[in-house]
Amino acid sequence: MSSRRLLLVDDDTAFLQVLSRALERRGFEVLTAETADEALATARVARPQFAVVDLKLQESSGLDLVPQLAEIDPNMVIVVLTGYGSITTAVTAIKRGAANYLSKPVRVEEVISALGEPKPGAAPKEDDYSPMSVERVEWEHIQKVLQENDGNISATARSLGMHRRTLQRKLAKKPRSE
Repeated sequence: MSSRRLLLVDDDTAFLQVLSRALERRGFEVLTAETADEALATARVARPQFAVVDLKLQESSGLDLVPQLAEIDPNMVIVVLTGYGSITTAVTAIKRGAANYLSKPVRVEEVISALGEPKPGAAPKEDDYSPMSVERVEWEHIQKVLQENDGNISATARSLGMHRRTLQRKLAKKPRSE
């Protein structure tokens, strides 16, 4: 059994292939899956030590897949990737058993580091971390309130004291990566 066997789950075939090849070049034995069911079946048979799971899969959520993978192997190191990052979903992912949470676009070195395998000499420096911008803090707060209102835009707008159309415009904008 390979000590660096990794399950990569993403419904974007091109991204799956690119990240898979990059991880293989760095010494991982990569198994891929495009659906949650395929991922669970693969994990049960192959018993990977690591899993990298996309948050939004075609027919399900990566957040639902995380505890199912952790149940198969509680020692599996699981990282959630998303193009729609927010503090709320990051906290939810960690509570459900993910070791880390990364926003796309992501470099393969970041994925490897998130798995707990930092590159030698690549320890983060204190000045590598910068505070979030005001726009990013607002985005995170909106996402939190939206989740509290079960995705209901009108209820969220009322809770935030803003017009529904204003909220929809803010939600249509992607926050800048920090």
